[in-house]
Amino acid sequence: MDLPQAQVQEEASHPLLDPLPPTREHRRTPIHALRHVLTSIVPPIAYDWVRFAFIHEGSAVFHSEFGERRLERGDLVILGANTLCGTRPMSSLTATVLYLNRDYVVDQVFWQYAGQVVDRLDASQLLADFYAEPTQILHFDEGTGALLAPRLDELVNLCQPAREPLFYRAQALLSEVLDVVTPQIRVTTSRLTPTQRHAPALGERNARRPVPLREEARVAAATLRASPSHRWTLVNLAREVHLSPAQLSRVFVEAYGRTPLAYLTVLRIERMALLLRTTDVSVQHAAREVGWNSRSYAARVFQQHLGVSPRRYRTLAGRW
Repeated sequence: MDLPQAQVQEEASHPLLDPLPPTREHRRTPIHALRHVLTSIVPPIAYDWVRFAFIHEGSAVFHSEFGERRLERGDLVILGANTLCGTRPMSSLTATVLYLNRDYVVDQVFWQYAGQVVDRLDASQLLADFYAEPTQILHFDEGTGALLAPRLDELVNLCQPAREPLFYRAQALLSEVLDVVTPQIRVTTSRLTPTQRHAPALGERNARRPVPLREEARVAAATLRASPSHRWTLVNLAREVHLSPAQLSRVFVEAYGRTPLAYLTVLRIERMALLLRTTDVSVQHAAREVGWNSRSYAARVFQQHLGVSPRRYRTLAGRW
């Protein structure tokens, strides 16, 4: 649900309804909680964050590439990263929206299944395999809603700009919420639509706040995912989305927390690691398959991101 674009009530005396400003402290927080009152149509928007929208009051029609669904009090909308969707309120809709940085979510999966996965790339794949549905809508009864409400309220308060960032308290509250929610989330080992795609999970931790993805950023990212081995430059990628290189770099960093070429590097490392784990091709062949002609450069970048050389990675992966 794209409630951050909603018309939030202008009540300065009510901190729960204030929009999140781009403060330094909040940009560094992988957990955001916002309370929104939606009174007008929100056009389809995507975020590079996992979102949980808890409906408190009102009703609306939620629409995405997977169809339409009426939302009512007690509903929970779960959206995977990069899922495009919009909302049309019937009159008004009040909701608490949790935003979780995808790298943070992958870290949680990694530690939860530490005995079954090799590294964060493996955890990312596990997450993509079992939580493949990019949109889910659950419904909770009054009792469950009453149990979640005070925790959601405190999370929203912790995310106010005037508050000191209390990460561990926010994480504890989030764990209590997810302890109730996650048993109800549907899991699957099959992909339902072509849009159920992976989002990069490697590289530097993103120190940013959730913002809507501009269409040019989404198209550029999809273009890179479709052809990671292509000899991309910022100039020819910008030409694909009809922006200047400087404009593309700015909107892409705002959307994904890294430059287009850094994003491409992550994609290549992921695919190279997959080749090393699932085939017998040489390191040099794997590097060329993903777009790097230099074996030594590919090995250096691979080790910078995963902490081990390609050969060592293959050895470790073979033990699991």
